[in-house]
Amino acid sequence: MNLRPDPTFHATAKLAMEAPVENFAYTLMLSPDFSKPDGLAVVDVNPTSKSYGKIVHTVMMPNKGDEFHHFGWNACSSALSPLTGHAFLERRYLIIPGLRSSRIYIVDTKPSPTEAKIHKIIEPEEVFAKTGYSRPHTIHCGPEGIYVSTLGGGGPNGTDGPPGIFLMDCETFDVIGRYEMDRGSQDKHYDFWWNLPRDYMVSSEWALPPQFENGIVPEDLLSNKYGHRLHFWNLRERRNVQTIDLGANHQMALEVRPAHDPIKEYGFVGVVVDTTNLEGSIWTWWRENGTFHCRKTATIPPEPAAKDDLPPLLQGFEAVPPLITDIDLSLDDRFLYVSCWGTGEMRQYDVSDPMKPEHVGSIHTGGITRQADHPAGPYKGGPQMLEISRDGKRVYWTNSLYSSWDDQFYPDGVPAAMVKADVGPAGEFTLDNDFYVTFPDGYRSHQIRLEGGDCSTDSFCYPSV
Repeated sequence: MNLRPDPTFHATAKLAMEAPVENFAYTLMLSPDFSKPDGLAVVDVNPTSKSYGKIVHTVMMPNKGDEFHHFGWNACSSALSPLTGHAFLERRYLIIPGLRSSRIYIVDTKPSPTEAKIHKIIEPEEVFAKTGYSRPHTIHCGPEGIYVSTLGGGGPNGTDGPPGIFLMDCETFDVIGRYEMDRGSQDKHYDFWWNLPRDYMVSSEWALPPQFENGIVPEDLLSNKYGHRLHFWNLRERRNVQTIDLGANHQMALEVRPAHDPIKEYGFVGVVVDTTNLEGSIWTWWRENGTFHCRKTATIPPEPAAKDDLPPLLQGFEAVPPLITDIDLSLDDRFLYVSCWGTGEMRQYDVSDPMKPEHVGSIHTGGITRQADHPAGPYKGGPQMLEISRDGKRVYWTNSLYSSWDDQFYPDGVPAAMVKADVGPAGEFTLDNDFYVTFPDGYRSHQIRLEGGDCSTDSFCYPSV
């Protein structure tokens, strides 16, 4: 514990944008056939460094079959909360859950990213016994602890009861217990985030383990059995206060991105696919007079394709859906970036008016039929997990969604890749032709975290001025 707040904690999003830039990125590596342990790669992202764009350190796990997916910090700017903050914590430990194993690794990044090492391992039995949940997914550092969303309930199939959120101690990393006091109709889970001063949380829905672990289930998709609702919670009371159904055809409501300035009561969610027309969509949600609302504000159409150019899963449609699998919002709440994993496009939207997103930029890498390579090397899969630097000038992304889904949509394989784009003063969105990270053979790459925080890590407790 520090005697003063961690200098990477910032009261406002504006102050975070003015902080020193990142020198390292942390990227998850997973073994899709479970033949090797998963790992954490430390990538040099300092353009003045001789090792720019290279892996300079790895932390390999002692187990196989974890399937690393999402991860996060033990503490972040939310620790400065005036109510229940822990201001003297350090942004030091990365919390890395295994989505298949339900095992959680705590990785210590101190004294330096290139010396990161395993600090503690939480075995799945502790998660099961204390929460009744399984398949831990998303990590958010809250002001009083670490919040972990799950995709599975109890039992070997993860279907004994609904999934939910549990809390971990932010110093000992002990699993504490379930978050929910009253979940209402919530029976699936995916992402969650909050507005701390306004005291509410938003959560989304993907699927239950039988619907994702062995690949997408076409029958369930076409019968609209994947998640399609948003849930709004009283954060402190841990109570579901409202649920909005986006419509059963809007399958898989995934990443939720609230505005970073907490004085703004709106945010965005991406929907993977509309089963009536294969389009992807962006929705804006907001609160007005105590009631939440949600509206579709942008759509992305599918691309026509020849049957023989498509994987078996899509041949009957003769089209490539965009497949919106990640979105991220810059700290100034100006640009929303949208990963179209199917069509191989990273889209940039100006969301200065959150009700009228304007498509202002695109970069193509990969894609089911487009197959756009990077100037520095091959790129399979499509833009998937993305991360934005605090100052909004750099956008990083990888290419793997989930091992079994990769195999269905990209049967020729998805060898790991990580690339970067630059954002100019007026918002110009251009690919960095020199930044192309290669990974050890046999691995795929997923989520990225940046040294000192990023745009999907921190939540801020004070309005920007």
